[in-house]
Amino acid sequence: MENEGAELNVPFNKPYLTGKELAYIADVLSARSLAGDGAYTRRCNAWFEDQIGCPTALLTHSCTAALEMAALLVDLQPGDEVLMPSFTFSSTANAFVLRGVLPVFVDIRPDTLNIDEAQLEAAISPRTRAIVVVHYAGVGCEMDKILEIAKRHDLLVIEDAAQAVLSYYKGRPLGSIGELAAFSFHETKNVTSGEGGAFMVNDPRYSERAEILWQKGTDRSKFDRGEIDRYRWIDVGSSYAPAEIVSACLWAQLEQAHGIIERRRRIWDTYFEAFAPLERAGKVRRPIVPDYCTHNAHIFYLLLPNPSARTAFLSGLRARGIKSVFHYVPLGTAPAGQRFGREAGALPVTAAMSARLVRLPVWLGIEEHLPRIVEEAASVLEAL
Repeated sequence: MENEGAELNVPFNKPYLTGKELAYIADVLSARSLAGDGAYTRRCNAWFEDQIGCPTALLTHSCTAALEMAALLVDLQPGDEVLMPSFTFSSTANAFVLRGVLPVFVDIRPDTLNIDEAQLEAAISPRTRAIVVVHYAGVGCEMDKILEIAKRHDLLVIEDAAQAVLSYYKGRPLGSIGELAAFSFHETKNVTSGEGGAFMVNDPRYSERAEILWQKGTDRSKFDRGEIDRYRWIDVGSSYAPAEIVSACLWAQLEQAHGIIERRRRIWDTYFEAFAPLERAGKVRRPIVPDYCTHNAHIFYLLLPNPSARTAFLSGLRARGIKSVFHYVPLGTAPAGQRFGREAGALPVTAAMSARLVRLPVWLGIEEHLPRIVEEAASVLEAL
């Protein structure tokens, strides 16, 4: 346990290493098989197909690439529209803007900060092709209602599950519910390979073409399985697979993924319980996780009463050696969002929540610092 009077120096994020990464990377180097789609890539793909329950999982070099594959795979065209939250990372929109598609930004719910399913239908136009949901902080969107709306309007559902590996909605893994989904393994995520992502194909109709796009527009996957005697260029595609070294690093993480998330949940629970008195006092609001959602403790955030309180809180923590950060500037208010997309009316919840949210550090190894972090944070809050 840290000395009570010692000076803190707590970064916001510190990627966790299992201890097997170097050995697996050395294995790849020894085999002289450095390109993508090697043994470790296939092992990771199989892990996702088993854990998520999807017909086809394909590792990518980023979650952004996986989302770009989704837009390409379903033939979105210039002038088409997709609905998505404004409270998300730029990649959610960029993947579709690159295809000439217009992102239409919908407001979020005040409880989970996920897209507000009650406002989706009002945002649908004759050009709408898909609903892109973002499971913020690893907490599932209201998928039953969203799927119902999508079916009624003949729309696709694409899950941006960048933050949601091994999170669940009513017992179903996030990333398994929409037709397509994407995960991230950026160094800030629960399981990481530095950069990296995965593309989930839950509708078997898209599986064969997804492999072709992933294999640079060729049918090489069939060739590798011995189904054809040579492979050819037969469709559009790109170089989406990660290098085998990246897959080897990821495999070391996936082997321990359940344990990693269980430790993160204990950290998250410590914060949640510690800030309950301050929530009752009106100083903060803690995250709200519906009973039917099982989250993966990707983010622990607090909502301050107003933007000036947030600024003061962040400054106070920084002065005490604790790095805490805000999150997204809403895409609809950003220069590129105004250029390439449009808001579906006023988005008051998005504006209010994004201006008040603070994320506290959650990483494996921080446990020894938690009592001091909570103590210092409480001290700052009490003074506001």
